[in-house]
Amino acid sequence: MRWLKFTASDKTFWGILEGNQVIAVDGDPFSEWQRASRTHSLAQVKIELPLIPRTFYCVGLNYLKHLKEAADKRGEVPAVPDRPEIGYRAQNALIAHDEEVVIPSFATDKIHYEGELVVVIGKKVKHLTEANAMDCVFGYTIGNDVSERSWQKADRSLWRSKNADTFKPMGPWIETEADLDKMETIVRVNGTETNRFVTGDMIFGVVPFLVELTKYFTLWPGDVIWMGTDGASPDIKHGDVVEIEITGIGTLRNRFVREGQ
Repeated sequence: MRWLKFTASDKTFWGILEGNQVIAVDGDPFSEWQRASRTHSLAQVKIELPLIPRTFYCVGLNYLKHLKEAADKRGEVPAVPDRPEIGYRAQNALIAHDEEVVIPSFATDKIHYEGELVVVIGKKVKHLTEANAMDCVFGYTIGNDVSERSWQKADRSLWRSKNADTFKPMGPWIETEADLDKMETIVRVNGTETNRFVTGDMIFGVVPFLVELTKYFTLWPGDVIWMGTDGASPDIKHGDVVEIEITGIGTLRNRFVREGQ
């Protein structure tokens, strides 16, 4: 099932996507809901952010190729993590499918993307085990982890390099029946493929992160965990359009524009 948030006739609803038709829903997927009689063509609605997470978790270096490329740039031997490690991102950075990533006018040219699988939590949980961890997963969506790399190098934290307004596109919807073992992540810039990798080929998969997170934190319905990326990005320029496709989910598309141009 594909759940999306959409706006039609100046009103925003939850809906279920079936083919190219959106069936409006009364209620929401995390509580009680029922199909309404209203239907819309997908082409005639504005796709909104699928949700605003209560807590926005993210995974760092979780793919070997990405880990090696990052270490090579620093002239270091890659150090493979021996346990799952988690960080955070800011809600203000989130934008929806087809909304614009705005590059600040004073940013350098080192603007990069990262195509990521996003895990959406469906119920309140803590102290998960390997056996029951996946019971809390409602579904999956797609994220584009935009970074300004010169800021990332200059600062002791990621406060602006990854959390500036519009730097976290997410969407276009939540897929509840995706098969992680069959997924590929494919990234295109202006229609040309720049990266492709097996989505599930992670150093640590979804289960270890859920187990580790819930040792310390309660997960709530609507929380999200961005699972990291593989490969590297070219420098993104004003006017470039980045599409991130994860097979079995869909395609997240956003245009990059530099402020003032």
